[in-house]
This record gives sequence, structure tokens and C-alpha cells, in this order.
Amino acid sequence: MKIRDWDTNLKIRLFGEALMNITFWMFFPFLTIYFADEFGKAQAGLFLIISQVFSVLANLMGGYCADRFGRKTMMVMASFGQGLSFMIFALSNSPWLELPMLGFICFAFAGVFGSFYWPASQAMVADVVEEKHRSSVFAIFYTSINIAVVIGPILGAIFYVQYPFEVLLVAGFICMLLSFLLAKQTRETAPPYNAGSTGEDRRWYSPILQQVQDYRIIFRDQTFLLYIIAGVLVALTFMQLDMIIPVYMTDMIQQQEMFRFGDWSITLNGEQAFGVILSENGLLVALFTIFITKWMGTFKERNVFVLSSFIYGISMVVFGFTSSLWLYILAMAIFTFAELMTAGIQQTFVSKLAPDHMRGQYFAAASLRYTIGRTIAPIAIPMSLWFGYQITFVILGALAVVSGFLYYVMFQKAELKQVKHIEAS
Repeated sequence: MKIRDWDTNLKIRLFGEALMNITFWMFFPFLTIYFADEFGKAQAGLFLIISQVFSVLANLMGGYCADRFGRKTMMVMASFGQGLSFMIFALSNSPWLELPMLGFICFAFAGVFGSFYWPASQAMVADVVEEKHRSSVFAIFYTSINIAVVIGPILGAIFYVQYPFEVLLVAGFICMLLSFLLAKQTRETAPPYNAGSTGEDRRWYSPILQQVQDYRIIFRDQTFLLYIIAGVLVALTFMQLDMIIPVYMTDMIQQQEMFRFGDWSITLNGEQAFGVILSENGLLVALFTIFITKWMGTFKERNVFVLSSFIYGISMVVFGFTSSLWLYILAMAIFTFAELMTAGIQQTFVSKLAPDHMRGQYFAAASLRYTIGRTIAPIAIPMSLWFGYQITFVILGALAVVSGFLYYVMFQKAELKQVKHIEAS
């Protein structure tokens, strides 16, 4: 399905969200550094955990609100709220004010509004696109995000490091522009809401309770429980890309020469170097996702999951035992390869593991890997104070290796369960 054939809603969103994502990635990777400098590593880690808890709760309610109040309504409200949050954040870190706590509160609110925006935006695609074309539409939106991950950190390394107030202000303006475009140029696509026959359906906390009840399935399926636990452990590794890695590189690199051609050279500080490797990650994902996914399809799923975890562990060790920018670039290439190994097979694996009549519950419960991992990942920042960077990275690498062993045990149990099922039939 070509973009010119898209619904007007989606065309407007693609343009507006592309601008928003680029400006967002200009400053988001550097916020962990900012909070660590302002509050100290221990307190910054605690604050980031708290902000993630609020985002997780908002995410649980996001789908309910998108159905209850409409896709357009939630997207307009969420993008306006994000814009306002970024503008106040800018003022809290401006030439006239320096209020880091207000900045953190705005950051937390921006995360909450983002959690409300995402389910509504995904539901809108399903509303207006035929099922046979949805994958291609989602793929284009996903590609635009990865392009933003490439461009944004490079621009951020150039502009945000020197002009944080101006960049945050522009980000806020673009979010509000998106809100205005959505309000004026798009239509509501949600079907009429049916409140149900009981008062329970109308309580604001009912979607959270329903999600918690749905997750009980993981305690009855040992194979799936191992999948969740292993996924959480490896999530603690790859989510450090936004947590300990930027703080670590800022501390380890003051000024380092990257290139020299005669009298001309490129010298980067830690924040700029992190922007380079983050862009490297986005570029590699955009270029090689399809190729590596097809390649991994020629191997057994068990071997891919296990090896991916081990490679994540290797990348953490390389990160933790170097201060060379070129070795950081190598570590990021290893890290990204581990990421792409399982990018295309995780959902397929869950669909095969789940009974047909419980597939929706299994997919919902599978998201716990990221939900729990994202919530506790900031603990690595204070860990660097308690144990030092090298031991912290070794611990993270060891957790990834443990996840690999858990994946191995999980596949052993899955194969045994399949054999018993065949014998019983």
C-alpha cells in the first residue's frame, strides 16, 4: 500500500510524528546525563524508576481511554500535554531559571502523555487500514522512528549540548503543532463506545485490574513464565542504552579525537560521543533488520535466543572495560546485532506458544518483559556508585548470560511438553 493511497489521518500523522520524533531524540538520550549531574546518580536512578512506574500505569489505561474517549481525542490531548511539558521543562532549564526538580516532574508528565498517545495511535491505524495492508503501514511508521533515532542524536550532539533551552522549546512547539494538526485536519475513527452492563466497566481503575487479572496466565504456564523472566533479564541489558551507557560515556570521555586528516580533526566530548553511537544503533537497525531477520530464520529459535543473550553480555563487558570511542562503536555494533537477532522472531514465538483461544492474553502478558525491565533498569545508575562502572557492566552482562540459560531451559520444557502432547494424542 503506497503512501499516496493512505487515509488523510495517517498522512498527517506520518509528517507530524516524524518531526516530533526527530526533536524528541535530539534531547531524550541526554536527559539521563542531565538528571545524574543535577541529582546525583543514586537519586537520579530512583527518580527515573518512579517516572517509569507512572508511565506503566498510564500505558495500562491508554487502550481503555482510546476506546472510551476516542483515538483523535486522546492523541490531541496527549500531544498537547507533551508539548506543554517540554516547554515548562525548557523554562526550568533556561537562562532565567534553574529548577531541575521541576524539569524532572515535566519529564515524568511527558512520559505519561506519551503512554496515552501510543495505544490510540496504533488503534487508529487498525481503524482505517485493511488487515492485509496493516503490516506495511506499521513498518513505514517504524522506519520513520528509526530514521529519527539516526538523525536526532546527531543533531542533539551538535545543538542540545550547547542550547538545551532552545531545543526543548522547539520540541514543545512541534508537539503543540502536531496537536493542532490532529485537531483540525483529522477525524475520529473509533467506533461508538459501549460502557457495558455493569458499573465496574465505568470505573477509571477497571482497565488496570483487568490487565492484572489477565497476567495470571503466566503463573500457570511454566514455559511462558521462563520466557518472561528471561526477557526481563535481557531487557535490563538493552534498556541501558538510555540509562547507564550515556552517564558512563560522559564520565569516561572528556575530549577525544575521533578523526584526524592533516591539521583537521574531529574531537568529541562524552555527550557527543554517545550521540554518535546512538545514531549508529538506529542506522544499523534501519539498514539490517530485514536481512538479519531472514538470516536468523535459517537457525533454530532456541539457538537464536540463547546466542542473542550471550552476545548482549559480551557487548556489556566491552562497554565496561574501555574508554576508547572506537571500541564503544564496536560494542554498539555487537549490541545492535544481538538486538536484531530476535527482533523478528519474538512475536512469532509467542503466537506458537499460546493456545488459540488465549492468544490475546499471551501477547498482553509478553509485554511484561519490557514493562518490568523498563521500570527497574534505572537501578544500574546507583549501582555504578555502589560497585563502580566495571562491576556494574559485568553484572549486567552476567544477567544477560543467565537469561540465555533460562531460554535454553525454556525450550527444553517446550519440547518436552510437545512430545507429551503428541504421545497423549
